[in-house]
Amino acid sequence: MSFAVIKTGGKQYRVASGDILKVEKLPEFTEGKKIIFSEVLLLDDGTETKLGDPLLKGVKVEGEMLEEGKAKKLLVLRFKSKSNYKKIKGHRQPYTRIKITEISK
Repeated sequence: MSFAVIKTGGKQYRVASGDILKVEKLPEFTEGKKIIFSEVLLLDDGTETKLGDPLLKGVKVEGEMLEEGKAKKLLVLRFKSKSNYKKIKGHRQPYTRIKITEISK
């Protein structure tokens, strides 16, 4: 089973063909649109492992956009005891769900 490590949105993800993952929101969203990740850091095809310095050249990971949405609400609380100070804020991080279709060398 081959897998790759890609970089997108300031994070690194280990992906294999057929995986579905949530990444930071991508700018141009169209359902079913193909997307190519060219920032591949590592590639393993089961027999050999290629490691980039920092990126691999000529290796691409292709995916398909499935949906766009917001994650569950995260509450941010500021509190100071004995002074009657409390401030609550909510945050919902936007994401794009992607299905990995192909890893090409």
